[in-house]
Amino acid sequence: MRTSNTNGPYRWLAALLLALIPAMANSVEEPKFELLAQFDDIEIRRYAPTIQAVTAMPGYSSGGFRRLAGYIFGGNDKEQSIAMTAPVQETMTGSDGEMAFTLPSEYALDDLPNPDSDDVELRPVPERLVAVIIFSGRASDKKAEEKWRELSAKLNANNIEITGEPLLNQYNPPWTLPFLRRNEVMVTVSEASLPAAEAGIL
Repeated sequence: MRTSNTNGPYRWLAALLLALIPAMANSVEEPKFELLAQFDDIEIRRYAPTIQAVTAMPGYSSGGFRRLAGYIFGGNDKEQSIAMTAPVQETMTGSDGEMAFTLPSEYALDDLPNPDSDDVELRPVPERLVAVIIFSGRASDKKAEEKWRELSAKLNANNIEITGEPLLNQYNPPWTLPFLRRNEVMVTVSEASLPAAEAGIL
């Protein structure tokens, strides 16, 4: 009986490890975007529409990743496996956070299986214009907040209007060496505010 229980709860973990191995070779799909401009270490990107699997993280608990991984590794009404993508995205503000996986671009919303868990939501994300700052190392709360302050200060200094809340993107498996890690803080910005920036810095 113990063997049966072990195979069930840990089946998603084994599948997760197998799915993340290609991430080390940079072969996982990432959301498509157009790079519009760069200044200092800031990028302005236009992302194509996507679909995300999203779950709440009350008090930033650690269960969010497990729920999302469960969904893509068969925890759905079709018992269907869905390819892992990068990055894993988290909100950075508010007492209750959210975590999201972007689903592969081959799927339309109607093609995706429904999650078994009521705590996982499939959410269309429209085209969006964002500002991004990239950094390496471990994405600790302190480091992410430091990069958010840096990003927001540079946007404000160049009259680029911030229109959303910051998001943290993490691209690598947890065993990746810190200096090889790729992280980003990202926030939506107003397209109408870009011409003023283009006149000076873009």
